[in-house]
Amino acid sequence: IQNWASLEEVSVIKRDENELLQELNLQDKFVFLYAGNMGPPQDVESIIAAAELLKKDGNEEIHFLFIGAGGKKKWLEAEIKNKHLSNVTVLPPRPRNDQTNFLNACDVALVPLIKGMKAVAMPSRTYNFLAAGKPILAIVEAGSEPAIVVEEENVGWVSPPHEPEKLKETILQAYSERDKFDEIRKRSRHAAETKYSFETALQKYFEVFDDI
Repeated sequence: IQNWASLEEVSVIKRDENELLQELNLQDKFVFLYAGNMGPPQDVESIIAAAELLKKDGNEEIHFLFIGAGGKKKWLEAEIKNKHLSNVTVLPPRPRNDQTNFLNACDVALVPLIKGMKAVAMPSRTYNFLAAGKPILAIVEAGSEPAIVVEEENVGWVSPPHEPEKLKETILQAYSERDKFDEIRKRSRHAAETKYSFETALQKYFEVFDDI
């Protein structure tokens, strides 16, 4: 039984009304957001490598925003500094009651996991990205739960972990398909409301206990 979206805490807001994007002066950038734990299971390395490739290509439109903490955060900040990645911003964790603001501070949400996490991990933040009506780029193994959600709901793209070149191409694909985002945003929120709500999960638990 899956976790659920915090539908009462997370809503959809218009991009031009997002306070965090305004605060960071990122309104004119195409923003990819990673929000959550930056620990061993998260393939943040591929995101940074793709950001470096895009910078070397002279891409000025795409920006990466990280919000959170964890064991890889110091490495992340050092890489940004050493490689002069002006296209990456890192912020500390933000309070849960600010979720609608920071989860909406992007064009595309990122859900990255290293290899070996298939059937082991499902980032619960995924469901709140759906609640925020976000397109999702899942950097995960094929057939993993995040990949299944993205593909079944038709809300984004899947790219394999540890392959920065492929990730860069998928990022550019997402950027090129931004005219489709209105429909993707509707599908994301609809999926959160109908398939990944607390009530849906609760009903599944009731069904399990009814069979005992």
